Amino acid sequence: MIPAHSVTITLPDWIDEVVDFGAACPDDASRMAVAVRLARENIVRKTGGPFGAAVFRADGRLAGVGVNRVVPLRNSVLHAEIVAFMMAQSAIGSYTLGAEDSPGYELFTSCEPCAMCLGAMPWSGVRRVVWAATREDAGRLQFDEGPVFDATYEYLRARGLRFEAGPLRAEARAILAEYGLGGGEIYNG
Repeated sequence: MIPAHSVTITLPDWIDEVVDFGAACPDDASRMAVAVRLARENIVRKTGGPFGAAVFRADGRLAGVGVNRVVPLRNSVLHAEIVAFMMAQSAIGSYTLGAEDSPGYELFTSCEPCAMCLGAMPWSGVRRVVWAATREDAGRLQFDEGPVFDATYEYLRARGLRFEAGPLRAEARAILAEYGLGGGEIYNG
C-alpha cells in the first residue's frame, strides 16, 4: 500500500524495449512516429489509454516520453503529455524545459491536447506542440477534452508557443478506434 503522503509515477516496463533514447529523430514524421508508437503499444499491452507523447530537443534528441497512465495508476492528471513533461524535466534536472540556456524543446503527441494539458504548456517550457489525431477524433470515443477555445490558443501563442497539426493522423485515429472497439475505458467522459 502506498502511503497517503506519497505519489509514484511510473512508465510501463516495455518502454525501454520500444524507445531508442539515443536515436536522433531529424524530422516531424520521425518524431511523431515515436508518440504514435507509444500510444499503440500502450493499448496493445493494456497499460493505459490510447495516447502517447514525446519531448524532443530542437535538434531531434529525445528528452522524455509519456503514455497515458490515468487508469492503471488511478490518477486523473497522468495524461501522456503531462507524464512526458515530468520525465523530460526529471531527465534534464530542471522544473522547466524553457530555461534561457535550454536547447529548445518540442512536444509531439498522438492527439491534440486537452484543456488540462494545454494549461500545462506554458509552465512546461516547450516552445512547439505538434499533434496527430484531433480533439474531435478523441471526442468520437466520448473522451471529454474540456473547455478549449480559439482564445485558449491565442493566449498560448501570445506566450510564445507554436501549435501544429502534424503527420500520422490516420495512424493515430486508428489507435483511438482500436481502443474503442476493444472496450477500453473512457474516463472523464
